[in-house]
Amino acid sequence: MPLTALDSQLMARALRLAERGRYTTMPNPQVGCVLAQGETVVAEGFHVRAGRPHAEVNALAGAGDRARGATAYVTLEPCSHEGRTGPCSQALVKAGVTRVVYAMEDPNPKVGGRGLEMLRAAGVEIDGPLMEDEARALNPGFIKRMERGMPFVRCKLAMSLDGRTAMASGESKWVTGRRAREDVQRMRARSGAVISGIDTVLEDRAALTVRAPELKLDDAEAIAARQPLRVILDSRGRLPVDAPLLEHPGPVLLVHNGSAPEKDWPAQVEVIALGRDDGRIDLMALLRELARRQCNEVLVESGATLAGAFLGLGLLDELVVYMAPKLLGSNARPLFQLPLDTMAAQLPLKIHDIRALGHDWRITAAPDPEG
Repeated sequence: MPLTALDSQLMARALRLAERGRYTTMPNPQVGCVLAQGETVVAEGFHVRAGRPHAEVNALAGAGDRARGATAYVTLEPCSHEGRTGPCSQALVKAGVTRVVYAMEDPNPKVGGRGLEMLRAAGVEIDGPLMEDEARALNPGFIKRMERGMPFVRCKLAMSLDGRTAMASGESKWVTGRRAREDVQRMRARSGAVISGIDTVLEDRAALTVRAPELKLDDAEAIAARQPLRVILDSRGRLPVDAPLLEHPGPVLLVHNGSAPEKDWPAQVEVIALGRDDGRIDLMALLRELARRQCNEVLVESGATLAGAFLGLGLLDELVVYMAPKLLGSNARPLFQLPLDTMAAQLPLKIHDIRALGHDWRITAAPDPEG
């Protein structure tokens, strides 16, 4: 049947529900579901975390017998495979749902469309996609990992008004204010991995952890209990076994070029070699490895050299730049180590969002290949 304004309204409600799993569903996608009888919402649900019931199952549990004859609004095609929680498409059929409106198909090319086919075969009316762009924006990392075998890579940087990140000595605490730093904590919390270079770890004594008090979220303690994988790029094995980084809980992946000396690392540390012929670390191979480990979103927090390497290789999907209302001067360090000699070599960006965070500004942008 033709999609209506009511369908859009209820799908928007399902999308808002899905957002509630932003920090907890990984490596699964965020999904929301609304069950309605006409204009009356009888139940709703969202996917809370991997291994727990999916959004449709949570909504059906709340609906009971009222699910019979209802329309289900789901932000992602109901699954068709037998996982830890069972196929949602079968659960919808069993509950007597007669219509399903979906926002987007499953991006996994091996299973995409099968859930819808299962529902159609059972006589359920299928309509969609509806609000597909909004649904894709919910899960950029999951979608990219399913479609391309790579995580969504976000780079966070903090700079002064004159585009400087630290003094020439490396001193950088603090360029930005408290609100910006809390925002970074939430960005870490939604990431499967945080990548940094050895210089940043040694100079800043960076922990790269999620700290519950700084999240400013209702369920901060539960969110901080799952720490992202901290990935340290250390080509020549300079990280000491008693580094402050290792005093904090959470797994660490130490990446070198194949020539680092062996050390007696604590149990939380895993060491792998991903070197290139020139002695540098293979960043493309690293991202493929993180996707293999089911990291949907990866956050790069580093200095100008590593950030410039990711950008120069075209491996960044998004830039988040916090700009502070201060000047650090021409001797301070630049945002990127990116030697460009001509205007023709410039790298254009498309700005998606600019907003104030306390006294600072947060600029969200992405490389613009058409610019």
